[in-house]
Amino acid sequence: MEAGKRSVREIFNRGRNLEIPFFQRSYVWEEQQWKRFLEDMVMVSETKKPYFLGSVILKQQETTSDRDSRLTVIDGQQRLTTLNVFMKVLCLLTDSDSDFTETFKKQRDKQIILLHNHNDVTSFNSVVGLKEVKEFTDISDNDQVLKAYKYFVENIQSDHNLEKLNFFDIIDNILFVGIDLNVGEDEQQIFDTINSLGVKLTTAELLKNYFFDRNEIDKYNLFWREVFEKDDDTYTYWDREITAGRIKRTVIDLFFYSYLQIKIQEKKYKVNTHDKIEFSKVENLFESYKRFIKEYHLNKDGAIEEIKQYALIFKDNFEPEIINSELSDSYGIERINAIIFGLEQSTLIPYVLYVLKNVDDEILKNELFQFLESYIMRRMVVKATTKNYNQLFTDRLINNEILSKDDLKRILTENDNKINYIPSDEDLVKGFNESILINYQAAGIIYMIESKIRDKSKHSTKLLGMNKYSLEHLMPKKWDNKWDKIKNKDDRDFRNFKLKTIGNLAIITQSLNASIRDAQWSVKRKGNSKNKGLTHYSGGIETLAPYLEHEVWNEERIQERGDHLCEHSKKIWFLQ
Repeated sequence: MEAGKRSVREIFNRGRNLEIPFFQRSYVWEEQQWKRFLEDMVMVSETKKPYFLGSVILKQQETTSDRDSRLTVIDGQQRLTTLNVFMKVLCLLTDSDSDFTETFKKQRDKQIILLHNHNDVTSFNSVVGLKEVKEFTDISDNDQVLKAYKYFVENIQSDHNLEKLNFFDIIDNILFVGIDLNVGEDEQQIFDTINSLGVKLTTAELLKNYFFDRNEIDKYNLFWREVFEKDDDTYTYWDREITAGRIKRTVIDLFFYSYLQIKIQEKKYKVNTHDKIEFSKVENLFESYKRFIKEYHLNKDGAIEEIKQYALIFKDNFEPEIINSELSDSYGIERINAIIFGLEQSTLIPYVLYVLKNVDDEILKNELFQFLESYIMRRMVVKATTKNYNQLFTDRLINNEILSKDDLKRILTENDNKINYIPSDEDLVKGFNESILINYQAAGIIYMIESKIRDKSKHSTKLLGMNKYSLEHLMPKKWDNKWDKIKNKDDRDFRNFKLKTIGNLAIITQSLNASIRDAQWSVKRKGNSKNKGLTHYSGGIETLAPYLEHEVWNEERIQERGDHLCEHSKKIWFLQ
């Protein structure tokens, strides 16, 4: 890898092509960016000072002696496209198109250096191939290349901009931060770095251009576009970011990660333990795909067809937005979704996808999902470790083809499974009495209980989505200000501990005002003349409303409510 300052002429070396991956997403800059670009180019022309236009990351492609050198544009598509369109318009308006040719076209055959993607190649080539200014009619709503051309034609000629702009002053002073990768270097690492800095790239973009060549449009349309890029709703679904562990990943990346975890467990490939560990690292996902396909001889065409099957199942069943909608009280994929996306248990996805693909009987499938819900929620209550979940849900369950409730129960109750144990009813009692949980976990546990015990016939309003509730301490952490005084240190310590347990935690529809939150119990329940209290924000919430009838709230009441919630949990998350 080589990095450093790059001039326009160094980037657009006239002996090579720069190739935007053919199935890369479209050029997306809009008027806001074009306006800023034009203003900056005027400034560069007038000041003749160096101007950094951003980063460009290029990777050398494998070539033969009879083929021109080609470099893939890993990062820089938007800037390089805009620069070409802008400079083309400027040259046309100043009757100096030869300057554009001598800078942005190859020396040998005068063909354009920048090879564009399939969405924009026609419009881009039309613009850079013009001999004179032309008015394009019927520009489609999503053709940003022609829109950029039209904007620059109109605005370079306005406000005396044309007089201020000089082609060579711009070319000589624009600089890029360039990173050049050799053929064997890992663009995945660079890709993850770019992602951490906020640039919109996904592993799927790299995979798309790995699976399909420029001459495979029909195959791409059938097996990729129809699945991942069919319309705006499809884009939105796959592009959504969710929290997965300590980082955020797009749904489409989670899907490709899950598919790979399923494939490497297939016995026919005999993937060794070391490689399974390497292939389970999300930060190396693209390289893992390439290695698995090459070293374990996965047929690419067969994989593409199977990816489509799995992706359609995934999209039909996994719904991140479930956390914003009323949750079903029936065991099944909807409640598993709430656990995955509301309680950040994305390690379940590969196994759940595997079950969805291989179990057709809805009754058997929902029985398995009921037991899976019980297992995960019980472990959350008792604060059991999740560190081994990746290995459990792939190497143990998928590898052993666990596709029924009985088999799942059997493998989780084996003698050697102490780390992944199933918490007993006694463990649940201890958990409700003693566990101090992260807020979203406590809120999620209470919400999952609420969704099962709620009598819908009694309430005129629906249960909101998991994400719509706030967690409230019934006895506030700052109880010492307005609640009864306790002088004994042991009693104070016990109260400070007990108020953090589930029995003292509740979900309500809106956070209380700070003045109410720490107020004495009578005010906190009913509110005051200025702010409403718990009673107002807990209408219909059966895990809380009955307890607001108590005139006193103390450690005994916390224990009583915790016991009641625990009894509900034993019935909801049963293990038979």
